[in-house]
Amino acid sequence: MTTNVLDTDAVAAWLSDHLAGFQGPITAEKFPGGQSNPTFLLNTPSHEYVLRRKPPGTLLKSAHAVDREFRVQTALAKTNVPVAKMHVLCEDDDVIGSMFYVMDRVEGRNFDDPRLPDLSNTERAAVFDQMNTVLAAIHSVDIDAVGLSDYGPEGNYFERQVARWTKQYRASETEHVADMDALIDWLGANMPADDGKRTLVHGDYRLDNLLFAKDGTDCVAVLDWELSTIGHPYADLAAVIMQWQMPPGGSGRGLQGVDRAALGIPSDQAFIEAYCRRTGTPGIEGFNFYLAFCFFRMAAIIQGVLKRALDGNASDPERGRKMGAYVPLFAKAGLEAAQNG
Repeated sequence: MTTNVLDTDAVAAWLSDHLAGFQGPITAEKFPGGQSNPTFLLNTPSHEYVLRRKPPGTLLKSAHAVDREFRVQTALAKTNVPVAKMHVLCEDDDVIGSMFYVMDRVEGRNFDDPRLPDLSNTERAAVFDQMNTVLAAIHSVDIDAVGLSDYGPEGNYFERQVARWTKQYRASETEHVADMDALIDWLGANMPADDGKRTLVHGDYRLDNLLFAKDGTDCVAVLDWELSTIGHPYADLAAVIMQWQMPPGGSGRGLQGVDRAALGIPSDQAFIEAYCRRTGTPGIEGFNFYLAFCFFRMAAIIQGVLKRALDGNASDPERGRKMGAYVPLFAKAGLEAAQNG
């Protein structure tokens, strides 16, 4: 099965019956990049939509949860978190071979490189401040008021996540990575006690999962909610810091070795302090655990991407194989974060 082709006739027929005001015909264009749920721009004579589907083929249990993406973005429609307008969810695999949902297209700019080479220092600072503002908004959502109190289980989020991603990693493991084994052991031995913090978390919060205004620096949509749940907010915050520790460029998408002050980009500490001010958090102890956890989880995610690429189920198989080379790098960086305190 291919993830790059969409049965537009089947989609159009289903939407005609389930989406008020829909009028075909449809043409579809797959968005480049992305390693999880294939995403298509749908053009009709009067409207542009985006369709996001589960990939076909055999998948890891609980992965590619497009139904959860649809639910959480629907719930966030009237909050301060910018999301696309959701339209319909199709849970019938027989329509196109896997579950999918349809939302409005949001026009905006997407930045792959956090150095933001095409922006001025003032614009860079504004983009990162928006990134911080939106993260604080996500963690400030009243989950009871928007109907998401049952969107994730009670209990120790990190304990649950380490168990889940260890299981996912083992299920997709293609070669032995000693640093990953050591990191898994360290996380288990240094698990913090549950401090009662329980918020909506995005699960993959980084600059390239945000859309910004075409002619400004406002964030107009947060994308890719597949890993969202109710959990601990420090996981999202540490994920931002983790990404910045990676090498710059198209693959690492980090800020390692970059003179941030010269570019108007905040330091790790400045970003954390701004987040704490916005959320009323007095400070964060033991941040090395959260950072090590994020490196571990990303290594496990990338391992899954590599496995799907090798199995022929990846959205972009060539890029998936290249990304697989980062698994040992993330595992090593996670161990260093753990051990350096």
